[in-house]
Formats: sequence, structure tokens, C-alpha cells
Amino acid sequence: MTAKANEPSTHAGQAGVSLARQLLLWLLLPQLVLWMAGGVATYRFAAGYANQAIDASLLQASRSLARQLKPIGNGLLIDFPRAAQDVLEADPADKLLYMVSSPPGQFILGNQSLPAPVLPTQDAAPVEPALNTPYFYDGTMPMEGRAALHAPTGQPLRLVALYLRFGDEVNAPQTMLVQVARSSANREELAQRILVDMLLPMSSLVLLMTLIVWLGIRAGLSPLARLRQQVEGRAPTDLAPLQLASAPRELWSLATAINTLLAAVQNTVATQKRFIGDAAHQLRTPLAGLKSQTEIALQSTSDPELRARLQRVHDSATRSAHLVNQLLTLARAEPESVMAQDRKRFDLQRLAQTLTAEWVPRALRAQIDLGLDDSATVPVWIEANELLVRESLTNLIDNALHYAGAGSQVTVRVMADWASATPQALLQVSDTGPGLSPADRERVFGRFVRASDVGQGCGLGLAIVKEIVERHHGEVQLDAVQPHGLCVSIRLPLSPAPAN
Repeated sequence: MTAKANEPSTHAGQAGVSLARQLLLWLLLPQLVLWMAGGVATYRFAAGYANQAIDASLLQASRSLARQLKPIGNGLLIDFPRAAQDVLEADPADKLLYMVSSPPGQFILGNQSLPAPVLPTQDAAPVEPALNTPYFYDGTMPMEGRAALHAPTGQPLRLVALYLRFGDEVNAPQTMLVQVARSSANREELAQRILVDMLLPMSSLVLLMTLIVWLGIRAGLSPLARLRQQVEGRAPTDLAPLQLASAPRELWSLATAINTLLAAVQNTVATQKRFIGDAAHQLRTPLAGLKSQTEIALQSTSDPELRARLQRVHDSATRSAHLVNQLLTLARAEPESVMAQDRKRFDLQRLAQTLTAEWVPRALRAQIDLGLDDSATVPVWIEANELLVRESLTNLIDNALHYAGAGSQVTVRVMADWASATPQALLQVSDTGPGLSPADRERVFGRFVRASDVGQGCGLGLAIVKEIVERHHGEVQLDAVQPHGLCVSIRLPLSPAPAN
């Protein structure tokens, strides 16, 4: 037997990623991609709509400007009053720039720095521009002075070019180019405002959808969480089938597989327990007969060698009978047994008094002072199986008489502990024997573990005590006694006194 019961080890560092997080990630990742793609598409649409609005205003301004240019003979009359010019340049942040040239490229009026129009080409050769057809294009106007420090690459513009024909039958027809430009900064600002105004509602919808998806995932995985709680919350000896009131088909398959495994384990454990119980019952009668026969043989022979051999046989039969009785007690202490479930309220103080008195003759033969500390004047009531609690106290007294040694003292003590968080009954068996080392105190609760070769024990006494105490929701502890010795303490839930 080992110092501690074997327990399944868990490695938190090796635990996988949460299933809920994986599902959330795989559901939100496409939403994020679509959100980004929607943002790009929205920006392009916004830029296109802004261009359409600006292009429409540029075309209207270019036609209005062209109407102010009237042909006279072989020249042009520019009817462009200062008031009209002030209207075009009214907004200092978004001025309309214009230039009139005739023939195209020969400056007449406006801003001479406007970039030339970009005409379509065919077979790498420029195409003759169509008259009265607007050409929209983007360009850059170089800056001068301090403005060049802030925009070294120039000011981006959106321009329209309009080619017009003027002249009459007398004068040769000529071509005139009217260009009107507006800064692209306002277009970018408008596109960004449209983008922000559209992305904010989209972002709110994505967050709302994320919340809905998360709640849906939690609701969908709730049966799995209930299954986990059933598995985590049960005792290692609880092999009852898992119960699921409503669960998805996939989880039903998992629960069915686990229940099938639990049923197989339960059947194996029950078979082993039945075998131990049946074997112990079947062995009791022949062992008792063997002991009786060896006792009779010892009394009827005087041969020293034969008596020595018979004594060894008698000791072996006694040890085997004790082991069988311990195995039966251990089987009765199992939680599935009827005895472990049959409980009643009784006075632990009276039980300890009666049992101590029964063991006094054996203690006297072993030259050990066995006594009961009767300082507790009131009954100490507990609700438990009296036969199993009696067996545990018997094992403690038996161990103390076995290992304490002649001339030592063994004291049984019962009291009510009201200082703990929950009221408890405290049962102690202490001795002034050699005691146990700290390492042995950790491992003697294992089955078939003996810390000493003294006596004929089988290493099951303390294991039975621990099993019985734990079945009654209590705890058992070993402590050293100064200057030497051992104290075994059992704590059981205290029960209210019965009504008179």
C-alpha cells in the first residue's frame, strides 16, 4: 500500500483550448473578414459617389464659365465680372480653380498652373478630343512659397476639361479649352465621413452579433457543461449512470459510451467484492476448525518439536482468521453495502466506555495500562452505523495494544468539539509507545502496509478505520505524542441530542 490513494493526475498546462472559444473564433473570424471587406467596399463606393458629386459640380462650373466666353470675330469676349469670380473663389478651403486656353495650351484666363488634361490614347497615340464632351481626371498642381513646405509633392486636384469650338462662317473655327479644378482633400474628407457613418452601425451590428453568437454557443454547450458537472461532482466510487434530461444527439452518444464504460467497471468491481466476501465467508469455518484442532493438538502432545510446529500452524491460522475478518469488515464498509447505509443516532461516549472495558483483560495480559478519559460528562451523539464505528475503535485499540509495548499506557478519549466551523465529535486513542515517524504516518493508511514487524497484523486495521470514517463524512489523523507515542484522532459530524 502506498502513502496516498491513487488519484488521476490532471495537467492544467496540457489542457486544450476551450471549445467555446474555438467555436467563437471560427464564427467571428468570417465576420471580421466580411467587416473589413465591407469597409474597403464602402470606402470605394463613398469615393465613387463623392467623385460623382464633385464631377457634376465641376461640369456645371465649366459650362457656366464657357457661357461667359463669347466669340467676336476671330477673338473672344470674356464677360467674366469680378462678382462671378468671387463666387467661384468664395470658399477659401475649397476654391474652384479654372483656366481658359485657346488654342488648347495657350493661356488666356485663370490659373496657369493647372495640369494639362489626360486624353485617352489608341495604339499609343493620343486621340483627338471630342468637342463639348467633359474629360474628368486627377492631377497635381505644384505649390509655391510656404505652401510647398507643407505639400512638397503638390496639391492633389480633381479636374474637368471641356473642349469647345467657336467661330463663324466668316472666321475660321477655333478650339477653346476650359478647365475647372477643385481640391481632392474635400473629396477624401467626404469619402471618410461616409465611411465612418457606415462603419459605426456595421461595427455595432458586429458587436451585437458577437454577443448573440456567444450566448448561442453557451446555450448550445450547456448540456456538455452539465455532463462535466456530473462527472466532476461525483465520488470515485460512484459508478451510477450519467443522467441527461435533454441533450443533443452527439452528446447522447458520448453519455451512452460513458455509461457503458461505468456499467462495465461497476460489474467488475461488484464481481471482485462478491469474490472477496464469498471467499472470506467460506474461509471462516475451516480456519476456525483449524484453530480448534491445533489447540487440541497442542494440549494433547508433549513433544517439544511437535508443539513448536503446531504453534506455528496455530499462529498462521489465527493470522489468517484475523485477515478474513478484516476483509469482511472492509467489504461491509463499502458505500454500496447495506450496513454502510444503515445508520442511527447513538452516544459515542457510551460506546467507547463499553468497548474499552471489554479490552481491559487483554491489556492486562499484555502489561499495558488501558483506560478511558471520562472527563466528558455529557453524551456525545453522532448519527452513524454503530457496528462500523465500533469496528473502527476496535482496530485502533487493537493496534495500540499490539505496538505500544509492555509498560505503556493507552488512553481512549471522547469529547465534543464546538470550536470548529461545524460541531464535531472527537474520538482519540493515544499511547505512550514508540510511535511512528512522519513518513510512516503518511503511508500506514494504505492497505496491507505495516510500519513495524512486531505482532501478527495484516496491515488492514488503519485502512479499515479510514474507510469507515470517510463513509461517515469524517476524517482521521495521526499525531505524535510527547515525549513519545502516537495519537489517532477521528472526527465525525456531531448530531443533535434526541428529543426526550
